[in-house]
Amino acid sequence: MSDIIGITMGDPAGVGPEISVKALAGMSAEDKARTRIYGNRATLEAAKAAVGVEVDLDGHVVNIDYDGAPLPWGQLSPVAGDAAFKFIEKAVRDAEAGEIGCIVTAPINKEALNLAGHHYDGHTGMLRSLTNAKAAYMLLASDRLKVIHVSTHVSLQEAIRRSTTERVLATIRAGNNHLKRIGIAAPRIAVAGLNPHCGENGLFGTEDMEQLVPAVALAREEGIDAHGPISADTVFHRAYNGAFDLVIAQYHDQGHIPIKLVAFDDAVNVSVELPIDRTSVDHGTAFDIAGKGIANHGNMLSAIAYARKLVSGGTK
Repeated sequence: MSDIIGITMGDPAGVGPEISVKALAGMSAEDKARTRIYGNRATLEAAKAAVGVEVDLDGHVVNIDYDGAPLPWGQLSPVAGDAAFKFIEKAVRDAEAGEIGCIVTAPINKEALNLAGHHYDGHTGMLRSLTNAKAAYMLLASDRLKVIHVSTHVSLQEAIRRSTTERVLATIRAGNNHLKRIGIAAPRIAVAGLNPHCGENGLFGTEDMEQLVPAVALAREEGIDAHGPISADTVFHRAYNGAFDLVIAQYHDQGHIPIKLVAFDDAVNVSVELPIDRTSVDHGTAFDIAGKGIANHGNMLSAIAYARKLVSGGTK
């Protein structure tokens, strides 16, 4: 596996270019040599001026041109959406070819992406399509809390439908395998309940008894240290305080709310079960502050650190 990481610049009108150059500027010479930014050179130079950093981009940029670069900061544009897609597509192909070991993605704008004709619900769906992967799971990682989702960008009604025994079991397996890969020999996994109080023995719904309980039992039969379902109003607190290494969240907000409460600036979004490695910042394009040089790049640093861990210690 290559030890080079490839940062995709994200939407050119957002904060992605700024946090990318800030991160590069703060790297050691050794880490700079193992980093490429997939984006647009003119936009990255404009980002350097906005944030006031001096960093030589020569040899660190895989340049992809588009009309009007650099585009105005903070403005929704199909041109920007198309450019963001092309940065990611090129990085994926290089990762598949073994030229880079992990992709680190800066934020994209889903509306701009769709205006450009790229109809995905976000990075994970796009990466799954580009790599022809059978499945992809969103894992959010911080030092004290990690969550992986049974479903993400779907309606709440659809999320409930997707919490089947088969899908929950597959998510448990994916999380268990990933944690073993990053060095946790016997991951302790908690499955969050779907209904309040896990349905209270059918009083508030039967899905937990009928779908989640069998998934946990099957996981345990496979030797996975799985527990639950555990009421979602307590399980994240317990995991945060060390009882579990990972929580299986049944839907997007169930997992995102606790992780963003306790690790808003340093949580890392990791795509699990893809044929390539990918980590990401866990925030949006922040059009309202783009170009002002004030975007916090701490989340990007965390995503890069996680990527370095994967390329140095993991094998696919």
